[in-house]
Amino acid sequence: MKRTHFLLGFFVLHAGVAPDALAEVTAVSAHGFVVKNSFVTRQPADTVWLSLINDVDSWWPKDHSWWEGTFSINATAGGCFCERKNNKSAEHMRVSYVDPPVSLVMTGGLGPLQSMGVYGALNWQISPDNGLTRVTLTYQAQGYLPSGFKQLAPVVDEVQAGQLARLHAWLRQTYPD
Repeated sequence: MKRTHFLLGFFVLHAGVAPDALAEVTAVSAHGFVVKNSFVTRQPADTVWLSLINDVDSWWPKDHSWWEGTFSINATAGGCFCERKNNKSAEHMRVSYVDPPVSLVMTGGLGPLQSMGVYGALNWQISPDNGLTRVTLTYQAQGYLPSGFKQLAPVVDEVQAGQLARLHAWLRQTYPD
């Protein structure tokens, strides 16, 4: 129980607020949750895709890392969303589906969720939206927590919203209108 509270505290302290993104906990049960976040950008889908994959080390928040290492996404089935620093390495998630520039699905537990035994699918969707591009990030996670997922889901939602907001900010900074 103490470890769960510590990990919830970790998420709360590191959660980012994303005022320009839509965030929602869409489902919570005793065995898991679904969170969904999105934003709209003027950038075309190809540009968003390349920033998502090739620039992850530039926009992924370093305070959501094991060692403030270097992040990379090997965008092929079986590829790794990995972090490396010196001789240390961590697989944050495994790439399971790639359809450029439309969809990227990665599976696993992000950060402290790994040690909690929480596993999920992180689904990136890039789609047209009235002449713009919508980026939607959905994380569907499951596992067993003695205290359940009711308290954890909104915290993970905030963290995911913050990560998505960082990608959005990176796009605005790198490709100003």
